[in-house]
Amino acid sequence: MKRSMEDKDPSQQQEEKKEQPESQGQANRPAETKPTEAEKQAEYYKDLFLRKAAEFDNYKRRSEAENLAVVRFANEDLITAILPIVDDLERSLKNSKDQKDSPLVRGIELIHLKMMKILEAQGVRPFETLGKEFDVHFHDAMLQMPKAGVPPHTIIEEVQKGYMFHEKVLRHAKVIVAAESAADQQSINTASDAGNKPDQE
Repeated sequence: MKRSMEDKDPSQQQEEKKEQPESQGQANRPAETKPTEAEKQAEYYKDLFLRKAAEFDNYKRRSEAENLAVVRFANEDLITAILPIVDDLERSLKNSKDQKDSPLVRGIELIHLKMMKILEAQGVRPFETLGKEFDVHFHDAMLQMPKAGVPPHTIIEEVQKGYMFHEKVLRHAKVIVAAESAADQQSINTASDAGNKPDQE
């Protein structure tokens, strides 16, 4: 005869009751499925779209910056052609210091002033050179000559003005630079000769 539920051991009945909910929970839990081929393709195209969108955004920003630079420096050739005229006006004013009351000189002053205002409105400005240390990024040295009391490589004369165009050097300044004086050169040579002499016992 089969044993009835009553005949089972109470501890065995409790174990069976515990096992039933677990098996039911496992049956109700959805099985973990691997992504299908369509889902893989969808993920691939989504990633590709995001990358292309980022590339296009970078290209758009780069194009805008390039177009802005083209517009910003569009007048560079024209301004470069105008600078020699400004140089001529300044030379005329320099050579006419003793004729400041002349109507001709006053007219030249007005023309020069208007030219400088136009250049300034376009982002062009001269930069200072006298007393500055020589810098190849801004200056062209025409000559070196010693000058008492002035450190070497210091600009002592400006032959032609230099100009900036926004943050760019439009034209280097032509300058004369202080060289080492004969006394300085003699002291350097003396020190060098003393250092090269062999030690005497």
